[in-house]
Amino acid sequence: MTDETAGAPPADAPSSDRGRGPRGPRRGGPGGGAGRGPGGGRGPRRDDRNRNAAPEERAEGELVDKLVAINRVAKVVKGGKNFAFAALVVVGDKKGRVGFGHGKAREVPEAIRKATEEAKKSLVRVPLREGRTLHHDGSGRWGAGKVMLRAAPAGTGLIAGGPMRAVLEVLGVSDVVAKSKGSSNPYNMVRATIDALKEQSSPRQVANRRGLKVADLVGRRKDGASLGEVPAEG
Repeated sequence: MTDETAGAPPADAPSSDRGRGPRGPRRGGPGGGAGRGPGGGRGPRRDDRNRNAAPEERAEGELVDKLVAINRVAKVVKGGKNFAFAALVVVGDKKGRVGFGHGKAREVPEAIRKATEEAKKSLVRVPLREGRTLHHDGSGRWGAGKVMLRAAPAGTGLIAGGPMRAVLEVLGVSDVVAKSKGSSNPYNMVRATIDALKEQSSPRQVANRRGLKVADLVGRRKDGASLGEVPAEG
């Protein structure tokens, strides 16, 4: 056997392997360095990291929050557009306190967190009748948003829709009739609803302003209602 025949591949070897020397391990295999296989150096994609991230906890203590609206906003800059998300959140304890907040961030969870923190700082207390409805009818307005709220007897339920329902639910009202007569913009509707709730007054507050007792005030109201008359403002 000569030297030329000693280095030649066997006769039954595939034609594609003839004339080639020994090859090293493939890229990306157990001995590879930069492929997508087990031995590759490329880490998980950015989308996979964001998708696997755990959601943030939004409820704290006895407060309940509801996401009313979320929009994608864009800021035009020299190189193009920077996109972000704007969230509107209402917060309440279902016992007479309610507030709203607005937050904006590059990611949705961060925008919701900012809106929730702002809503907790703007809580207002609203007096409720028997813990289920309003003491009297009221109306509110903010910009082009106009809303009307009416007290209702037990068993009526919460007759409201959209952003107004979210505000009344976290407030703790179970019997009320609400109507929106203006703009359907959620920001204007939420502000108009809270403006109407701020006008609510309990019999105790009215009695303190007039220098009367609550029993006298309620008695005068019942007497006037029984006679079909409206009591004079004292």
